[in-house]
Amino acid sequence: MFQLLGEFDCKLDAKGRLMVPSSLRKQLPDVEQEGLVINRGFEKHLVIYPKKVWEAVVADLSKLNPYEPKTREFIRLFTRGATELTLDAAGRVNLPKTLLESVGVDVSTDLVLACQIDKIEVWSKKAYEALFDKDPADFAALAADVMGDKNRRDDGV
Repeated sequence: MFQLLGEFDCKLDAKGRLMVPSSLRKQLPDVEQEGLVINRGFEKHLVIYPKKVWEAVVADLSKLNPYEPKTREFIRLFTRGATELTLDAAGRVNLPKTLLESVGVDVSTDLVLACQIDKIEVWSKKAYEALFDKDPADFAALAADVMGDKNRRDDGV
């Protein structure tokens, strides 16, 4: 199981390659052999999955009913542009130009790699920072909605 941590400020080189930070590569010990997969996220960002995590996602997708129109549409949208990535000898990955363009990123854009448990979100720095321009009370309310009673003790206290 992956447990990726950290946020990393990055830039693309002139050829659209991303240098994966060494501290992030250390959290992905088998990435050179197994590879990564990148696709679009649900917001205006990209998502990089370790290959094993992507395979689990695809296994979940394969269990969905292909006779349902919404299922087919979701799978098309979710997998559109999904691409395998491999690290070169210098620890760089070449991000697909079409995916970068789809989220408004070019070689001059500052990026943030944001680890999200078992995947890595790729955001323009400006868009990522805008996510957090909310009142802290909003985060507290969100936490209550999402986490609910998950942390209640069994004795009712």
